[in-house]
Amino acid sequence: MSDHDEKTAEDRDDTRDGGGESGNRLRKKLPQEVPAAAPAAEEAPKEPEPEPVAEPKPDPGPRLTGRQRLVQGLWPPRVTRAQLIVAVLLFGLGFGLAVQVASNSDSDSALRGARQEDLVRILDELDDRTQRLEDEKRGLEQQRDELENSSDQAEEARKQTIEKERQLGILAGTVAAQGPGITMTIVDTKGTVEADMLLDAIQELRAAGAEAIQVNGVRVVAGTYLADSGKGVSVDGNKINAPYRFKVIGKPQDLEPALNIPGGVVQTLEKEQATVTIERSTDIVVDALRAAKRPDYARSSSQ
Repeated sequence: MSDHDEKTAEDRDDTRDGGGESGNRLRKKLPQEVPAAAPAAEEAPKEPEPEPVAEPKPDPGPRLTGRQRLVQGLWPPRVTRAQLIVAVLLFGLGFGLAVQVASNSDSDSALRGARQEDLVRILDELDDRTQRLEDEKRGLEQQRDELENSSDQAEEARKQTIEKERQLGILAGTVAAQGPGITMTIVDTKGTVEADMLLDAIQELRAAGAEAIQVNGVRVVAGTYLADSGKGVSVDGNKINAPYRFKVIGKPQDLEPALNIPGGVVQTLEKEQATVTIERSTDIVVDALRAAKRPDYARSSSQ
């Protein structure tokens, strides 16, 4: 080998060595090679998914009208407790109003169906009551004037006190009374007359201006009470039997019409198959007396 060939070989070696160092430097700068992933295993063929079967839709049925839908919404009713309480209260209120209207209609119909002479008698009775109140007012005013103008006021006061005592004794039943009035006799052969019917008669007579009343020998006063007692009636604890005889002092022209008004005492008793007779008189004596009783608790406010 010649010198030229040796140099050439050396140059190649140097070049190879230099190239090796340069290649090593490049490898250090570059990332390491990632080995190629192994080929994925061949996937098994997938079975085709079954197509979803559509579910049968429910039959909507015949088309409902608006009225049918309203009925279905209202029935069966869905009632809450509050609605039930309100319904009960409204029912009670309506029932009370109906009863009151019916009672007013009955009283109105009784007057509407009355005869002309009955209506005139009722008006006369109201006028008589008004007149009695006016007379009482004038009497009290006259007593006041006499006391104010009398020269001997003490003597005048004593006279008025005696007269007032006599009047109060008649009302309290401690003294006998005499004057015009009526006698009412109730014959009850069926035993259907009860205490409340006799009490209605007493109240009607008082409203018509009766000043003294006596029933079968028992004096009727402000505190009189009546109760049923077997086949008879008890008046202040005294049993009386039919026929019931009322002796009443007052103005006969006021007392008798008050008992005969439509739907009044006489008609009520006759509906119970009782017989009622009324007689006017100018001299009725009420001589049944009651012992004066001192009140247990009430005292005069002047003491």
